[in-house]
Amino acid sequence: MAKVHAYLNFNGNCEAAFQFYLTVFGGSLLGTHRYGEMPDDPSFSIAEEDKDKIMHTALMINNESMLMGSDCMEAFGPKAVFGTSSYIMLDTETPEEAQELHKKLSANARNMEMELGETFFAELYSSFIDQFGIAWMVHYEGDKKLG
Repeated sequence: MAKVHAYLNFNGNCEAAFQFYLTVFGGSLLGTHRYGEMPDDPSFSIAEEDKDKIMHTALMINNESMLMGSDCMEAFGPKAVFGTSSYIMLDTETPEEAQELHKKLSANARNMEMELGETFFAELYSSFIDQFGIAWMVHYEGDKKLG
């Protein structure tokens, strides 16, 4: 069964927010990727002042739930509008589960942001806005686990 995690978007203050969440929940960050670590891609570029911003970070809240977040980058679309900037992330246990959830949830999607496929951080990943306007991420990490 898929696990549901909260993924929060910020307008440049993700790192400060997660430092605060550490004081609230304890524990440690499971890993942090910055935009400057992304592989070079000629189809888009990251402004020098944005390279240190958070592309992805995560904090385990309990044995089953994570709080995750990133800074929104104007290069990838509009900045976060709070109240409508949340994604529901389904962290699947198998590639088959990821494929099935993606197929079912993305039927008649309003916006396919990223088709299900391999990335540098996951064996399978997709993001889209479903037919009802709900933002989803389907994720199967596989052999690309962080340290």
